[in-house]
Amino acid sequence: MPRHTVPLHADDISSFAKSLGRQLNDAHAHGARPPGHVELLNMLARAAGYRNFQSLRVQPAPLAVAAPTPVAEPALSDTAARALRQFDDWGRLTRWPIKFSVQRLMLWGLWMRFDARRKYTEREVNDVLKAWHLFGDHCTLRRELVEMHLLERRSDGSEYRKLPARPDAEAMALLRALRTRSPEPLHRRRLS
Repeated sequence: MPRHTVPLHADDISSFAKSLGRQLNDAHAHGARPPGHVELLNMLARAAGYRNFQSLRVQPAPLAVAAPTPVAEPALSDTAARALRQFDDWGRLTRWPIKFSVQRLMLWGLWMRFDARRKYTEREVNDVLKAWHLFGDHCTLRRELVEMHLLERRSDGSEYRKLPARPDAEAMALLRALRTRSPEPLHRRRLS
């Protein structure tokens, strides 16, 4: 039997992988044998939106409804872009810049790392800040968060809590960009 090249295109590789994973789990949930060649071809075709492999070979377009067009995010302002550059790929703050407007935006990135439903001791606040910055000055960060009214502290320093604050559009754009960098919220992580 002659071989024919059959192109396979997936608009969204994440959806493709999830669909393929579900099919593999459903078909082989009871410890059955791995899928055979034809069965795997059919699964790949279904994950890409086709009925089966034969449909993929003869139809030019997938049967599935096209994915919605993503809504364009507003572009970051120059200040927000500068603030974003101060964070590494995992959302940790790498340095404290000189420019005050950039500092203020960066503090929102630290504010989002606190859980609003709990109260923190000073040591716990320090642990959160140490986990999310790399330049070794958690005291400055803690003080600035309090001065900017993003964290509240008792006068004796025994208790801190995240204040409900509403970031402006510039800070919201920065927070959205940072959320794509952080692997999971800190309040779900274990602190050392």
